[in-house]
Amino acid sequence: MRITDEIAHRRAAGRDVVSLCAGEPGARPAPGTLKPAGYTGPLGTSPLREAIAGHYRGWYGVDVDPGTVAVTTGSSGAFQLVFLAAFDPGDRVALASPGYPAYRNILTALGVQVVEIQAGPETRYQPTPQLLDAAVREHGPLAGLVLASPANPTGTMLARAELAALVEWSRMNGARLISDEIYHGITFPDAGAESRNGGVASDARGVTVRELDAEAVVINSFSKYWGMTGWRLGWALLPPDLVAPFEALASNFALSPPAPAQELALSAFTEESYAQRDAVVAGFARARALILEAEPQLEWGVAAPSDGAFYYYSELGPQLERFGGSVAYARALLEEADVAVVPGVDFDPIAGDRAVRLSYAAGEAAVSEALERIIRFQS
Repeated sequence: MRITDEIAHRRAAGRDVVSLCAGEPGARPAPGTLKPAGYTGPLGTSPLREAIAGHYRGWYGVDVDPGTVAVTTGSSGAFQLVFLAAFDPGDRVALASPGYPAYRNILTALGVQVVEIQAGPETRYQPTPQLLDAAVREHGPLAGLVLASPANPTGTMLARAELAALVEWSRMNGARLISDEIYHGITFPDAGAESRNGGVASDARGVTVRELDAEAVVINSFSKYWGMTGWRLGWALLPPDLVAPFEALASNFALSPPAPAQELALSAFTEESYAQRDAVVAGFARARALILEAEPQLEWGVAAPSDGAFYYYSELGPQLERFGGSVAYARALLEEADVAVVPGVDFDPIAGDRAVRLSYAAGEAAVSEALERIIRFQS
């Protein structure tokens, strides 16, 4: 796959390279049937890696070496490869609970010990150095820490000072920091993100950990802000020591990310594309406002501050006693009102049966109709 990369570079420079290298049929689909697409390098095409690096300069003012950008088969592929490259079986890695279940499941499948940090409203559902200190006292030293801001399922964000404190804690404790930033750009200034982050306007999109730590791993995706879920394309920003093992693993697991998706993704980093996607985010904001306005009628319990992403995570309050838990509530809501929500146990196996997650990615009309049905269902 390194030779495949070199072939692409030479051909881009005008060299007439004859490749007898890859097991890749030379006869392509006939015109009008399937679009031809070949392998790329295991870390993606150079134009896309350079465009991603340019995105970090434009949004965050951060210089990223395109050689440390790895394009992956979705962010899911990035997590799998990063976890494999960074950790060994038996290592302990911390993550917040409630949190995205795939972190826990992938790490567990790889033989890594997951240390779940129970984070509630008092810390805005995010880990803190104090909680991490307590985890170390209970479980022993940590090899890594996974952060998400905005987070799934809560939508909460880390302010710049909070993220800086976690960066410093990780540095002092020898823990590799992995930052899930796939919801960057889907944020809502009225939630207080700008003011909490010190009033820097660019922070409203989210603070990348690369502004604070050049050795941290960043994982992102074209699925959320750009809405390219089915194209299965993500990326990772890697520290130098992970590039070679990551590349070796990537070339064995998937050979290369999907070529057609990479070609399409180049159009994501244009002024027109950013404007279109920001308009979509404005629609998410209107759908979010409908949920916040309906809170008194929903009569649920404590809800996470929905700073970003497109999720509303709330305890069920009085409905908890009525239904006995979030799984029973979600099942009854789907059966009787045809509204689907996610039980909190997916995200927090300890306390999640008290809560549910609503996604307002479906838009204003769907959210409005769902809220009416939920309120009628509970009455």
